[in-house]
Amino acid sequence: MGHHTISILVLNQSGVLVRVAGMFSRRGFNIESLAVGTTHVPEYSRITAVMQGSDAIVAQVVKQLEKLVEVRAVEILPVNTAVVRDMAMIKVKAEQDKKLEVLQLAETFGAKVVDISNETLMVEITSGKTNTDALIDALSSYGILEMIRTGVVGLQRGDCSIYEKEKCEISDLFDATQVKV
Repeated sequence: MGHHTISILVLNQSGVLVRVAGMFSRRGFNIESLAVGTTHVPEYSRITAVMQGSDAIVAQVVKQLEKLVEVRAVEILPVNTAVVRDMAMIKVKAEQDKKLEVLQLAETFGAKVVDISNETLMVEITSGKTNTDALIDALSSYGILEMIRTGVVGLQRGDCSIYEKEKCEISDLFDATQVKV
């Protein structure tokens, strides 16, 4: 039972997110993270969902998603061949004598300071889950006042795209069967 990141290319229409989320809900699958946004092609949106389950359960989810009329492509983003990130904004209590410490801590984790006030600092981090969790844990000793996280987003590495999914799968299969001299 591992975490799986599923990327879903859908038509950019109202109600599509409800239909996709409803498919998960009706079958009793929990979505741990959900992010949606339009793509560079205005008629499409991309939904990234993270769920926990066995390979068989995830395969069932993919088959069910592919049956939805608005879904154009579904791919599971493997951990070793995808770039997956989420973003968090964290407002931390940082009195004058602690500001430098918090600034250095943010820099150590690759976070950016996006707001400074008399008593607080707000940092933004775009990173993998482990690094983001570690920053949140480190900042908690200063007093987190507010925090928001986006859902996970990700893209497959390499030359193929979700728009060419079938072509890439055939190409990958063909390349794998070639004998190289």
